[in-house]
Amino acid sequence: MQQLVAWDKSLLKLINSQWHHPFFDAVLPFLRIAEFWVPLYIFLIAVILINVPKNGKWWVLFATVTAIITNFISSDIIKENINRLRPCNDPLNASWFRVLEHFSFPQSSSFTSSHAANHFGIAMFICITTPHVFGKWRYVFFAWAASICYTQMYVGVHYPLDILGGSIIGLLIGSITGKIFNSKFKILDIT
Repeated sequence: MQQLVAWDKSLLKLINSQWHHPFFDAVLPFLRIAEFWVPLYIFLIAVILINVPKNGKWWVLFATVTAIITNFISSDIIKENINRLRPCNDPLNASWFRVLEHFSFPQSSSFTSSHAANHFGIAMFICITTPHVFGKWRYVFFAWAASICYTQMYVGVHYPLDILGGSIIGLLIGSITGKIFNSKFKILDIT
């Protein structure tokens, strides 16, 4: 277990304090802000409601429930029971930790990443439920989720294992809600 924790810290040290660039310092923190993604959420909802008039409202409801469940499991169950200091709040990291200007750090527990759980949950749900709407483009949502997760490590609010744990939760919940949606309201075509 100590070796795994050492690897976790080493990888974060690379991402936060060595693999950085002023451009990413300016841009990446925005990726973790929910309001930044509102246009994407509106676009997704509009595409579904316009192209899938019969079951579009159910799709929006299931996508929302997916996010609620992943957030509840990550934030309210796991984080409340596993008190791991966030890397940004750990005094043992002070010698190498790089703080981005104008960035405030959350005080909640680090494990698991709710951002990872929520975004990978939604990405999996989209991937399973929209092959006839987005085709192969639906896989881009995994890159979207991964970019948000990388940002969490880049700014130093999560360790890689926090991201991995959250991602697994998201993928599992997104698979379950996606399969339930498909069993009841499968989108066979967009006409």
